[in-house]
Amino acid sequence: MSASTFFFLDKLPARLEHDAVHYNLSLAQREPIALNDLVGKEFKLEFTGRLQCIDCKKIVKKFYAPGLCYVCRMSSALNSDCILRPELCEAHLGKGKVPEWEEKYHNQIHIVYLANSGGLKVGVTRADQIPTRWIDQGADEVIILALTPYRQLAGQIEVVLKNQLSDKTNWRAMLKNVKDLSIDLKVEKRRYAAWLVDQNQEYEYYIAEDDTVHVLNYPSTVLTQPIQSIKLDKQAKLEGVLTGIKGQYLILNEKTVMNIRSHAGYEVYVNL
Repeated sequence: MSASTFFFLDKLPARLEHDAVHYNLSLAQREPIALNDLVGKEFKLEFTGRLQCIDCKKIVKKFYAPGLCYVCRMSSALNSDCILRPELCEAHLGKGKVPEWEEKYHNQIHIVYLANSGGLKVGVTRADQIPTRWIDQGADEVIILALTPYRQLAGQIEVVLKNQLSDKTNWRAMLKNVKDLSIDLKVEKRRYAAWLVDQNQEYEYYIAEDDTVHVLNYPSTVLTQPIQSIKLDKQAKLEGVLTGIKGQYLILNEKTVMNIRSHAGYEVYVNL
């Protein structure tokens, strides 16, 4: 690809095939790049200084929320409180920041899951976001704990479980790619399902019968060096050998990492 090919970053599209995670880099009006094929090769990504709102697509001088201009920060469904706090969602009541968007994306089946992702954690996602959400978080193993008919209920279950479990991914532990072999997700599911029902008998109805442990393998190696995370605002160039990809992170030289998703809306060009 020519270094003069400019495009705005978005999250890395990924798919799961036979437990293996495959990543692409999306390019405007071009075929996406198969990133897995580039692991072990020289890679250079450079920020041009231009920003584009991920919702209205206007060129802006700064973001007022991740990837959003000021107007979209105030009005866009992409900045709804219930995205980060699903227990606040009111989609099933016909309400929300943008009711039509909430109806489409949040008033549908959601799951509560347990993941081994740098440690045991609980999470919530739409059923149609499986396995995308798990890949984005860099989970090594996942088991479905509960299924709910709408987002708020899944969020309420997660809030109860947060008394016992973290809902955050330890991104440094996740990127080191060292699996905690002491975690048995089937055992943990039985433990937390029982504890959850003890808190509220009604939750028993939503416990998932499926005990499948979903395994995800990433094109990444064990990192033995201290991790250095970069932001394009402060360091405009990411350059070196692409040694891995996990979650939404590119890993260069086995130590330098950049979260692609957190740079959505940044204009860059890539040298291969």
